[in-house]
Amino acid sequence: MPVAAWWKLFVGRQYAQGRFSYQMKGTGLVSEAIIEDGDEYDVVVVGGGNAALCAALAAREQGASVLVLEKAPEHARGGNSYFSGGLFRFPFTGLEDLENVVGPMTDSDKDRIEIDPYSESDFYADLMRVTEGLADPGLAQKLVSSASETVKWMKSKSVRYVLAYGRQAYEVDGKFKFWGGLACETVGAGVGLIDSLFEACEREGIPIAYETMGSELKVDQDGAIAGLVTRSPRGFRTVSAGSVVLACGGFEANPEMRVRYLGAAWDYAKVRGTAANTGDGINMALSIGAQPFGNYSGCHAVAWDAGAPPFGDRRIGDLFQKHSYPLGLIVNRNGVRFVDEGADIRNFTYARYGKEILNQPGRIAFQIFDSQVTARLRDEYKIREVMSATGDSIEVIAEALGIDPVEFSRTVSEYNGAVVEGEYDPSRLDGKGTVGINPPKSNWALRLDQPPFTGYAVTCGITFTFGGLKIDTDARVIDTQGYPIPGLYAAGELVGGLFYENYPGGSGLTAGAVFGRLAGSRAGVHSRV
Repeated sequence: MPVAAWWKLFVGRQYAQGRFSYQMKGTGLVSEAIIEDGDEYDVVVVGGGNAALCAALAAREQGASVLVLEKAPEHARGGNSYFSGGLFRFPFTGLEDLENVVGPMTDSDKDRIEIDPYSESDFYADLMRVTEGLADPGLAQKLVSSASETVKWMKSKSVRYVLAYGRQAYEVDGKFKFWGGLACETVGAGVGLIDSLFEACEREGIPIAYETMGSELKVDQDGAIAGLVTRSPRGFRTVSAGSVVLACGGFEANPEMRVRYLGAAWDYAKVRGTAANTGDGINMALSIGAQPFGNYSGCHAVAWDAGAPPFGDRRIGDLFQKHSYPLGLIVNRNGVRFVDEGADIRNFTYARYGKEILNQPGRIAFQIFDSQVTARLRDEYKIREVMSATGDSIEVIAEALGIDPVEFSRTVSEYNGAVVEGEYDPSRLDGKGTVGINPPKSNWALRLDQPPFTGYAVTCGITFTFGGLKIDTDARVIDTQGYPIPGLYAAGELVGGLFYENYPGGSGLTAGAVFGRLAGSRAGVHSRV
């Protein structure tokens, strides 16, 4: 790859790992908002992540006065988006189309890239397949038909994108082969995304009230939004508003709600991102008659380093995740496999395998690799802050990590004996699997027999919850009688109905941006009618 392309990749990944900490240049047009009783805005946006900031910018485009409420202090702003990898799933016709997002590429760059088109129908089919056909068809169609346009709109707001070489491509026969319909990430991952969006709000003069949450929605005698009560260290203040956009996340950081809706043991899960997403927006809306909707018993949960802190680490970002498991084996502390590591492309399994880990003894599992694949492991395996062990035998790994050595040895022996011959290709579903064992490994099955071996201890890391509020395709919140609540809009992770049990990788940020932009635009128009 030419130096320029490698430099883009290097900067993006190093920045995501906290090794660069540049500050985006601001214009000084925005100041921290100090709210007083009686303040009036056309639109109040509750939340400070990707969906919320897209909503604020879109409302401002409509000429509305906008206030953003960020529950976290300024140094912890950005919601879950800050902790993301910055991957966006959207349709594209080919490499030339992607240049409209990532910028022009040289001929030598393009000669080394192999990527298939990804159509709207592909996106829709993937979404429906992984959610078992339960995703709301109207919301799903709105998402896929608006995704590409929205990403390009975000680029116009100075959000920068690069091809996701390190996360979505393998180098095979001298070419970078992209896989899974996911091609682009923001420069600087989630950190860069959030910095870019806050900078855009700064240019537009949109005030941000930090350490301020929405506490209660106010409605008039017609049932329309009239404003909301805010809560901060200064106490309660009431703000008048023609429209409110709720974009303050799900309830994944609320252990009581996790157990209530997701079930027993979910209070043990580590939270991948912000501690601020405690279901505030959902509860506010339900209290005025909004309709609950979607998969309240489901969530996005991944394999997360067992030694990670209880909440997201802003220096490490998303690098506690461990997503190269399709290249190896996963066992529990009894030394037994419990999932098909090669069931599908990583993009379509990782968001549900965290739940499977939570169900294992001690809520822990171990990803095991040998020297055949260690060079292909993702960036997150290279950070110092990992719970891992390396040795020349699986017995050494078992002792170091606390795995039952007898059962582990039996599991590896049975697996090695079940591997079928065939062509190994990590960039596609290669069909190189196993026979005669349960669970099988359906793709990418290589014998685990080439030392040194490395094992990584992982637990369940919850990203966001799938249950939330019902909205229509104009992002209006729907009440329990099936009617829109005038002036109330929602976007992001507190919207229900898109994801059930699973989701296609990269679609969360895209959905937040699509419905955030839509909610802000509609709210801006509504507030000024």
